[in-house]
Amino acid sequence: MADQIVTRFAPSPTGYLHIGGARTALFNWLFARHHGGRMLLRIEDTDRARSTREAVDAILDGLSWLGLDWDSEPISQFARVERHREVVEQMLANGTAYRCYATPEELETMRETARAEGRPPRYDGRWRDRDPSEAPAGVAPAIRLKAPQEGETVVDDQVQGRVVFPNKDLDDLVLMRSDGVPTYMLAVVVDDHDMGVTHIIRGDDHLTNAARQTLIFQAMGWRVPVMAHIPLIHGPDGAKLSKRHGALGAEAYRAMGYLPAAMRNYLARLGWSHGDDEIMSTEDMIAWFGLDAVGKSPARFDFKKLENLNGHYMRATPDAELLGHWRACLAHVDGGAEVLAWLDAPGNTDKALAALPGLKERAKTLVELTDGASYLWRNRPLDLDDKAGQILDADARAILADLLPCLDADAVWSLESTETIVKAYAEERGLKLGKVAQPLRAALTGRGTSPGIYDVLVVLGKEEALGRIADQAA
Repeated sequence: MADQIVTRFAPSPTGYLHIGGARTALFNWLFARHHGGRMLLRIEDTDRARSTREAVDAILDGLSWLGLDWDSEPISQFARVERHREVVEQMLANGTAYRCYATPEELETMRETARAEGRPPRYDGRWRDRDPSEAPAGVAPAIRLKAPQEGETVVDDQVQGRVVFPNKDLDDLVLMRSDGVPTYMLAVVVDDHDMGVTHIIRGDDHLTNAARQTLIFQAMGWRVPVMAHIPLIHGPDGAKLSKRHGALGAEAYRAMGYLPAAMRNYLARLGWSHGDDEIMSTEDMIAWFGLDAVGKSPARFDFKKLENLNGHYMRATPDAELLGHWRACLAHVDGGAEVLAWLDAPGNTDKALAALPGLKERAKTLVELTDGASYLWRNRPLDLDDKAGQILDADARAILADLLPCLDADAVWSLESTETIVKAYAEERGLKLGKVAQPLRAALTGRGTSPGIYDVLVVLGKEEALGRIADQAA
């Protein structure tokens, strides 16, 4: 029986879950789920000065919002420091590592000499084969890998193809600093081995690390995981993704009103494709995902495409489910608490559900939906936007006053009955329908645009709707 596929997502908790990290997590998750395997979560928190509990919580929250679940408890890299030291001792014992007593001044001289000679700065191996008896007194050594100096290290990458690194270019990297702290490079290898990781899927900014980490795996006699290095995400202009392009945290996209399913779909299509399919369910993505279809070129982040895709998901999401996403968004935006309080008042959830079919047709994000829905909770008399103010001139107000008794006589108050009354009124008065509907819209919502006017009448209810019309009638 083949080994179970195990992937891992290994963020550093120095900030939010940025969009590139979210895509890396998604690719790991899809690959593991496609193969019936497991995705593990490792928090690479060895940088104690920059790692924070708040950042860990933000990463977990971002993954949970995106619907990317992980298997087993998250692993803290820092908590495993004794295990990392233990491996360094094993490497010293088996001769694949050595103690280096070079001083900081010596290392700086090496770097300066290399720069002056136009060479990349590398350690010159001066303690590689020296007898430990030559060690200077009172100097704590760093521990370095005794890397092969000839031949080449090959990474058969699932995305980049066969990548060859001459061993002469890979120096004896530090495994443990002189203060006894294992390095990131060593910790990653030990953790991946101990966690049983079979596939490392990460950004191609780690491709050089892949060669050095391969050497550590080999020095320990461990199996090297399959590697796949994904091109980074660029902005629409082709430059490296920055905050102005959308290099924001997952929580920012939630606050901007995007749906988790739309984000998963959009991120999956950033660098991976399945034919011409643009819109894919999560089930489709799991069924179709493979590293062979990940492109070698950087993907370009495009807010307009994300918005359009999100609009599709807004329209396709059942109203009760969309209400849940709307609540999640409101909990993270300015003014959202007031809207949540309105939703929680008796009868208002039903009112919101009744309004959603009309609202979601006109909104591409939940923030736009909130704006469109604001007529539901605004207090009388309504403030009018500029367009509504222009619509409600003296003639329009006279029409509202004339129409009011007709609507007041409606005992049914349904989409059909209100539509029949408004159209009959326009016909009897020889008016185009817009001459009646536009003032109605402005009076009922305070806006020049809104969902369908009959939807608005019914959702507001007869008493509130007639009151708003009366407020603006001449």
